[in-house]
Amino acid sequence: MEQLIELWEATGLAQMKANQFVMMLVCFGLLYLAIARKFEPLLLVPIGFGGLLSNIPGVDIAVGEGVLHQFYMMGIETGVFPLVIFMGVGAMTDFGPLLANPKTLFLGAAAQFGIFATLLGALLLTSMGIFSFNVPEAAAIAIIGGADGPTAIYVAGQLAPHLLGAIAVSAYSYMALVPIIQPPIMRLLTTENERRIEMRQLRPVSQREKIFFPLMLLVLVALLVPSAAPLLGMFCFGNLMRECGVVERLSDTTQNALINITTILLGLSVGSKLKADQFLVMDTLGILLLGSVAFCIGTASGVLMAKLMNLLSSQKINPLIGSAGVSAVPMAARVSNKLGLEANPHNFLLMHAMGPNVAGVIGSAVAAGLLIHFAG
Repeated sequence: MEQLIELWEATGLAQMKANQFVMMLVCFGLLYLAIARKFEPLLLVPIGFGGLLSNIPGVDIAVGEGVLHQFYMMGIETGVFPLVIFMGVGAMTDFGPLLANPKTLFLGAAAQFGIFATLLGALLLTSMGIFSFNVPEAAAIAIIGGADGPTAIYVAGQLAPHLLGAIAVSAYSYMALVPIIQPPIMRLLTTENERRIEMRQLRPVSQREKIFFPLMLLVLVALLVPSAAPLLGMFCFGNLMRECGVVERLSDTTQNALINITTILLGLSVGSKLKADQFLVMDTLGILLLGSVAFCIGTASGVLMAKLMNLLSSQKINPLIGSAGVSAVPMAARVSNKLGLEANPHNFLLMHAMGPNVAGVIGSAVAAGLLIHFAG
C-alpha cells in the first residue's frame, strides 16, 4: 500500500497545483489559436508547447539543467536568437518601396510614438499605485507597441527577463490580431475620400541603391544610437546578403534554414518562461492591457502623421498606409491594401504600404536601442 502511495505521489497528477492546471489550459489555448485560427503559428506553436512542458509538475525541463532552460540561457539571455531572427528578416526584406518614396520613413517613425506613450503610461499607473513596474520593466512592456516580436523579446531579455513570457505572448498575440485591431482605428481617423486617394506608381530602384542603403543606414544609426547597432546591424547584414547578389547561398540559408531553426529554439525558450508562478500574476494583466494600448496608439499615430503630411504637401498620400508604420511585416501592409480596395477598387496600396512597414522595423530597432540605453 505504501508503495502505491509513493507511486501516486510521484505522479504529475498528485503534484498538480491549480495555477499549473490553469497555465496548461492557457498553453492549449495558444496552440488552438496557432493551429485552428492560424494566429502567428510559427511562434505560437513552439511557445505554447514549451509552456506546456514547463508547467507539467515534476518535470524540470525549464529549470536547472533542463533542455528548455539551456535553450533560454544559450539564446535569450545572450540575445543571440532575436538577433539571428532579425538577420533573417533583413534577408527577406525589400527596401525598394521605402527608397522609392523616402518620406514614408516619417510614417514608420510616427508609429513608434506608441512605444514612448506606453512607457510614460506604465510609469504613471505605477505612481498611482495600480501596478508596480520599475523603469526597465516599463520600457520592456512599451516595446510591444512596435509590433515586432523579436525586438520585444530582445528588449525584455535585456531589461526584464522575468516578464519575458507575458511580453512575448502579448507581442505576438497583437501582431496576429492586426486584421482585427487596426481597421476600426483606421476607419475612425480617415474619411471616405481620404481612403479613396490613389497613389502614383513607385519609381524603379536600382541595385546600387539597395546595396548602399543598408550600409549607410547602419553607419548613421550606429553612430547616433550605438545601443541600436546589434539589432539594426543584423537586420542590415541580412539585407546586404540579399541585395549584393554574390552570396545567394548565404542569403538563401538565412532566409530559410537558419531562421526556421532559430524560430523553433526561440519559441521553446520563450515557452519555458510561461511558468504559472511567473505568468499568473497581476502584472501580466497590466502587460496585456498596456500592450494593446501601445499597439493602438502606434496605429493611430501613423495615420495621423499621414494626414499631417498631406496638409504640408501637394502630393497626397493615402493615410491608410500610415497604419503600416507598425512593424508587423507584411500583415499591416496587407490590411492597408484591403481597406484601400474597399473604398476604391482601383486603389492598390500594398507596395506603397511596404515603405512605412519596413520603416517601422527600422524605427522599432532604434527605439529598442534608446530604451536599452536609458533604462538598462
